[in-house]
Amino acid sequence: MTSLTLNLDTVQLTDEQFYQLCQNNQDLQFERSATGKLIIMSPVGGESGNREADLIIDLGIWNRQTKLGYTFSSSTIFKLPNGADRSPDAAWIEKQRWEALTPEQKRKFPPIAPDFVMELRSATDDLQILRSKMAEYLNAGVKLAWLIHPQQQQVEIYRQGQTVQIQNLPTELSGEDILPGFILNLSCY
Repeated sequence: MTSLTLNLDTVQLTDEQFYQLCQNNQDLQFERSATGKLIIMSPVGGESGNREADLIIDLGIWNRQTKLGYTFSSSTIFKLPNGADRSPDAAWIEKQRWEALTPEQKRKFPPIAPDFVMELRSATDDLQILRSKMAEYLNAGVKLAWLIHPQQQQVEIYRQGQTVQIQNLPTELSGEDILPGFILNLSCY
């Protein structure tokens, strides 16, 4: 099943209403586009879920060792500057930026764009929609983003102000100066 998009042109949910909708329907995963379209995300299968967990584990271990920031799972929704509410498969925010948020902002959907995001394409994900989402992340201020699609055995690397770089799998990805010392080995994808 692919994601389902509901056009809510005549019903504009406030941020609080969207938050409550998500809280009242915790068995579903939602995103909201900058234009207010409600996106109901389909669950992933075992292979994709396992790959996503491995990505988060690798990022989390690096972060625990460096203590440079905070790691987030796909269950976290970020309120982007353009008004979209997005949930990357894995995300990271630099410590000082995260700690500048109020306790209320941290508790609900943080109004901040991560510094780094990863998206893992599952078999049912539309590649063009994911690429648009990556562009949206960059426009929101994300500094580095990786779109991994095992189906083509490739990863797309997105950086601020640069063209997309494509690498074939297996490969090693560097966190560059955004995640100093972080290396992700994508030999098992």
